[in-house]
Amino acid sequence: MNTHQEGGSTNLDAAIESLLNVEKQMRLANDVAGTRKAVIDIVELCYKAGAWKTLNDQIVLLSKRRGQLKQAITAMVQKAMDYIDLTPDMDTRIELIKTLSSVSAGKIYVEIERARLIKRLAKIKEELGQIDEAADLMQEVAVETFGSMAKTEKIAFILEQVRLCLDRQDYVRAQILSRKISTRVFDADPSKEKKKPKEGDNIVQDAPADIPSLLELKRIYYELMIRYYTHNNDYLEICRCYKAIYDIPSIKEDPAKWIPILRKICWYLVLAPHDPMQSSLLNATLEDKNLSEIPNFRLLLKQLVTMEVIQWTSLWEFFKDEYENEKNLLGGALGDKAAEDLKLRIIEHNILVVSKYYSRITLKRLADLLCLSFQVCIYLPFCATVFSL
Repeated sequence: MNTHQEGGSTNLDAAIESLLNVEKQMRLANDVAGTRKAVIDIVELCYKAGAWKTLNDQIVLLSKRRGQLKQAITAMVQKAMDYIDLTPDMDTRIELIKTLSSVSAGKIYVEIERARLIKRLAKIKEELGQIDEAADLMQEVAVETFGSMAKTEKIAFILEQVRLCLDRQDYVRAQILSRKISTRVFDADPSKEKKKPKEGDNIVQDAPADIPSLLELKRIYYELMIRYYTHNNDYLEICRCYKAIYDIPSIKEDPAKWIPILRKICWYLVLAPHDPMQSSLLNATLEDKNLSEIPNFRLLLKQLVTMEVIQWTSLWEFFKDEYENEKNLLGGALGDKAAEDLKLRIIEHNILVVSKYYSRITLKRLADLLCLSFQVCIYLPFCATVFSL
């Protein structure tokens, strides 16, 4: 058995040696097609023999040969990438990805292949529970500088970087990475993009089949931003993110999808502190005809734009069940903090209403109108701002 294995190994070495001589002749003759065929033949030979260590060694060797042609290295890396899923075990797979990644490092002509390799390695690390390592790997690559990478693939890669940062609770880096994506890109017309196949001097490659469409990427982007803003309890920004998802055609066509999103828009609008943008969004949402499908929420928003004092106890009694349902649906995103903030928003609304009718008011009278104790009124900062107390 050992003799047979040794014989097989010797035959493989001899065949590789022969092909290396061919590759040298072709390379020195500057024959691109011949060199490319020779390196691909060597890679195929190692794969068919199941010699994965030899394959890794040959990839490194071929990439370091003097005056090696760019086209040959590109062809070799692309061919070896086809064998990643055919490796016998995880260790072999990781080793092959690492070899190809190191060979392609610093070479602009295989930068896209390297980015895809890093993404695959990060996915493996994540599956093994090594989130920090996966995030660090992904951050090594700045795909926004890649001229020949398809726009959708760039966005998908950056979104993966953002997701891993959020998973490791690195919110500062997640925000920095998310800013690399301009939201205007999601509103671009894909049909017009195809008329411009060139970016600089590079021909833009087609995105792989597993890369989502631009509108799907838009949904993923805003869902990730919701996770980021939820960490900061930035209700208005969360609301704007849901509004952007709500405006996606595939969402708007399906009531089963848009009704839960419209409910969330309403909740976060109510939770957001009063300011011009919140007021504008509130009025725009009230004009949405779809709101008639969820009359309770229409009533809630209507109360906030009506210049009348809202009784907190009766409002809470009416909407408590809706709130609890939403809390369960959101997986706890609307928690105890949100319940406290909702009460504060109602108090804020009531103070604004009172300020329309009174220029001066005693705290006792104000406490009566707001259904609050005298002591609580004293410590309301918003109260002091409105009435210059």
